[in-house]
Amino acid sequence: MKLEHLIAEIRKKQSFLCIGLDTDLEKIPSHLLQDEDPIFSFNKAIIDATHQLCVAYKPNIAFYEAYGILGWKALEKTIIYLNENHPEIFTIADAKRGDIGNTSTRYAKAFFEDLNFDSITVAPYMGKDSVEPFLAFTDKHTILLALTSNQGAFDFQTQMVNGQELYKNVLETSKTYTNSKNLMYVVGATKAEYLRDIRKIIPESFLLVPGVGAQGGSLEDVCKYGMNSNIGLLINSSRGIIYASKEKDFAKAAASKAAELQNQMAMELKK
Repeated sequence: MKLEHLIAEIRKKQSFLCIGLDTDLEKIPSHLLQDEDPIFSFNKAIIDATHQLCVAYKPNIAFYEAYGILGWKALEKTIIYLNENHPEIFTIADAKRGDIGNTSTRYAKAFFEDLNFDSITVAPYMGKDSVEPFLAFTDKHTILLALTSNQGAFDFQTQMVNGQELYKNVLETSKTYTNSKNLMYVVGATKAEYLRDIRKIIPESFLLVPGVGAQGGSLEDVCKYGMNSNIGLLINSSRGIIYASKEKDFAKAAASKAAELQNQMAMELKK
């Protein structure tokens, strides 16, 4: 997907909401467990109920790999359903891949060509030759982990290296990569106070921002410091939306939670 299409969809829907499809058989409504493919049944119901309120979906690949071939087939059915029925939706494979060049190329082919995701999350720790293979794909986007929302982020990401925090080194260095125009970045909502400095380094890039809601991040703060002229934000919410109810009304409850966030986003876009 071209960025201008994503931006147009954000403006059309007055939403920059990304819904995380972190589908866990231990958490979905029990009546779905009788279905032939309960993971896909759950995902389809969530998508059908919320697609008008969001601009992106982000399956966390670990939740599918954990169920072996059945999980992988459910993931494949989910992305096919999205691409066939809602091609305007931006899709993110939250896989956090990254390895030496020829391996990264295979990861990229798996998610960009076989499954036809629009983007993938990538870990930058191995550097340039582990990231650039993902960037070589036209109209596909690589979302680099920059400053994450988990507690362990402070173990490395904010440590000083040559007088600068490591995450800033990641941002600065990644700008020199071939096809860096295809980069987006993960910045946790719980780190909203860092966004002012981040925008000085990457003013135009899109940021995928997890941590609003369940992890305590503030949508207003993220927008205040992170929004740019093209919005430049995808705010992810997973558990707070998809597990709003464990009853038969789960899809309706998810839509209600998504609508709450979409309404807040519409208000932010009017400021």
